Amino acid sequence: MASISCTVHHLSFTSRPPPPSPSSCLILNSQFLGTRNKLSWARPVRIGPCNGSRARCWFKFGKNGVDAEGAGIYGSQTRDDFDRDDVEQYFNYMGMLAVEGTYDKMEALLNQNIHPVDILLLLATSEGDKPKIEELLRAGANYNVKDADGRTALDRADEEIRDFILGFSVQKS
Repeated sequence: MASISCTVHHLSFTSRPPPPSPSSCLILNSQFLGTRNKLSWARPVRIGPCNGSRARCWFKFGKNGVDAEGAGIYGSQTRDDFDRDDVEQYFNYMGMLAVEGTYDKMEALLNQNIHPVDILLLLATSEGDKPKIEELLRAGANYNVKDADGRTALDRADEEIRDFILGFSVQKS
């Protein structure tokens, strides 16, 4: 079970600093500025209840508290969980806008009435992005969907990615 524990602590503040003592003085030197700076009061700050008790928190992620997929964070999406915004975000994230210079390529795909998850698969295969391809195939992306040029995701992929896609689809069935 994946869990995160936390300890609650209490901050205590005083209205004025305590009188300086030799053990609480900290001298900071800055060679860059050529000055010496004295910090006249520095003491550890206790975080937590004043009575000495401690609180523990346990957080469970996912259905069984184990994985991101079970928590619905990654890998648990379906076709309909992807939309036009996901296409634009991926286009930007992968640097396609920088390469293309415009959104024309992305807009052309979106205007063809192709489902966003299939557009993402076309883009991911062009980039050779195996983790994204796997995520999209798990979500139900169709690698036989054709773009405006009549090319499928398999046509856009290099040999290694093509084998990966075909191998994944055999495993899935």
